[in-house]
Amino acid sequence: MTAFKQNAPENKLRGALPKVGIRPAIDGRRKGIREGLEDQTMGMARAVAKLIETELRHPCGLPVECVIADHTIGGVAEAAECEAKFAREDVGLTITVTPCWCYGSETMDMDPMTIKGVWGFNGTERPGAVYLASVLATHAQKGLPAFGIYGHEVQDRDQVTEIPDDVKEKLLRFGRAAVAAATMRGKSYLQIGSVTMGIGGSIMDQDFMEEYLGLRVESVDEVEILRRMEEGIYDHEAYEKALAWTKEHCREGRDDNPEYVDFLGEKRRIKFTPEEKEKQWEFTIKMYCIIKDLIQGNQNLPAGFEEEKVGHNAIAAGFQGQRQWTDHWPNCDYPEAVLNSSFDFEGPKEPMVFATENDVLNGLGMLFMELLTNRAQIFADVRTYWSPEATKRVTGYDLEGKAKDNGGIIHLLNSGAACLDACGECTDENGNAVMKRWWEVDDADIQKMTDATVWCEAGFDNFRGGGFSSHFVTRAEMPATMIRLNLVKGLGPVLQIAEGWTVKLPEEVTDTLMERTNPTWPCTWFTPRCDGKAGSPFESAYSVMQNWGANHGAISYGHVGADLITLCSMLRIPVCMHNVADKDVFRPAAWNAFGMDKEGQDYRACAAYGPMYKNIR
Repeated sequence: MTAFKQNAPENKLRGALPKVGIRPAIDGRRKGIREGLEDQTMGMARAVAKLIETELRHPCGLPVECVIADHTIGGVAEAAECEAKFAREDVGLTITVTPCWCYGSETMDMDPMTIKGVWGFNGTERPGAVYLASVLATHAQKGLPAFGIYGHEVQDRDQVTEIPDDVKEKLLRFGRAAVAAATMRGKSYLQIGSVTMGIGGSIMDQDFMEEYLGLRVESVDEVEILRRMEEGIYDHEAYEKALAWTKEHCREGRDDNPEYVDFLGEKRRIKFTPEEKEKQWEFTIKMYCIIKDLIQGNQNLPAGFEEEKVGHNAIAAGFQGQRQWTDHWPNCDYPEAVLNSSFDFEGPKEPMVFATENDVLNGLGMLFMELLTNRAQIFADVRTYWSPEATKRVTGYDLEGKAKDNGGIIHLLNSGAACLDACGECTDENGNAVMKRWWEVDDADIQKMTDATVWCEAGFDNFRGGGFSSHFVTRAEMPATMIRLNLVKGLGPVLQIAEGWTVKLPEEVTDTLMERTNPTWPCTWFTPRCDGKAGSPFESAYSVMQNWGANHGAISYGHVGADLITLCSMLRIPVCMHNVADKDVFRPAAWNAFGMDKEGQDYRACAAYGPMYKNIR
């Protein structure tokens, strides 16, 4: 196995990473009141900054930085000084902290482009809770939604640096979601090609991308890949290194293609020779290198290609592929899978969100969760529901554990873009299967993931041009969250969330079920957490399948539904279906003004406020 150096965290996107601005607000009255609160207020600010910088990282691996106002904020002049500093420091979100009463409209964050949270200290000496309620009302009055944070238990005056667990949870949830939202602004989504086979999710809606997410749309025809190949516009050294690594570590799997098919009354040979497969590997590796360059640029391209060296500053991308490309050229399964994974021929790396079939909406779902979790993501068809009865009939096996408790399993299966991390072979310090953050991945992990994966010759029925599809089976139970972003005419964007677990089936059961579909593709069995309530979209796994909004789903390691709900409220995307506990739902305080039903609140508030960037295009 190749020994890799640990690649250092690096921001490879143009533009600074968003920082968290900490605003210590204080009672502005002098002659004893303000003076006695200075240390307490700044102590709260420093404690929050320490928490954020210790616990949160960007997907590139760099820690999230905090910027604290130069001094406490007691009125409009000091608020203006703070805003000016934050503008210089690339602050994308703010957290206002206070242990006391303050003058709300005079001390609040008035920047319409920052995402806002307020922590009011639960103490008896000064009315921090009163300020919190007052300033949240002022935010609502001015159309600037803010998240309110208030601890459950009363604390003593000298405990401002001891952040209670419930406050920590909300601060970090707000921080993760707000950093994710702020990170997207000003970046781009790169579509290579256009609409795949009439799939709705791959129909680009630029207004949605710009107004809701702050993303540019970059479009490149697939022919650009051929141009760069033919003109030698790629990193030749990287290509040779990638090819050698692939030959050493990427084992070929089965080839189920027949020797011949009937075509226009003649026998046409479709089984590729070893020499032809060798050419396909060379073509595929060049595709990988070129697509990577298109996404983020590469200063090592040949001299004279200055435009190509820059890249498209893409935070996510997608490839059309079917059918015009794949009917003639090798498919993009290898580039898709490796781009989405936490490693490649250079060792551990930040996953690059890359959507197969250019399903933009599924790619965005993957992006949301990659930004929230810093982990590689799975792209898959939400393919087949298997009831306990059907599983028993076909395999003789009785579903057990969570699969049985939740009324069956859903087969997640697609030809290419699932990250190799999804094999479930890596383990944490306690021996539990895990999909690690890329900077936690080591040589042994890469070995496990490559050993668990084979690359099968693409099936002629789907991919006449050949290529290689990854095949592995997720052979572990792991917490997982499946989501889907959809656009609905007259409504706009909505998000579905289903928390659950990957399911480990006996090998012979998986083999039997896989032979009924496509055994050369990556396979994950999933069961959602269900409530058994009649009429609920989570009555059973079948209900989830029946209520799913599209053919694809984005799947992440971990239960991250609560973070997604918070993120969506920032982006003004209502959540139409989820199985997150009410106690974990955290949205701006202004949502409470839109009725008593949480999901109805969400729809009405999102409609009232509208997308954050609608007026700045």
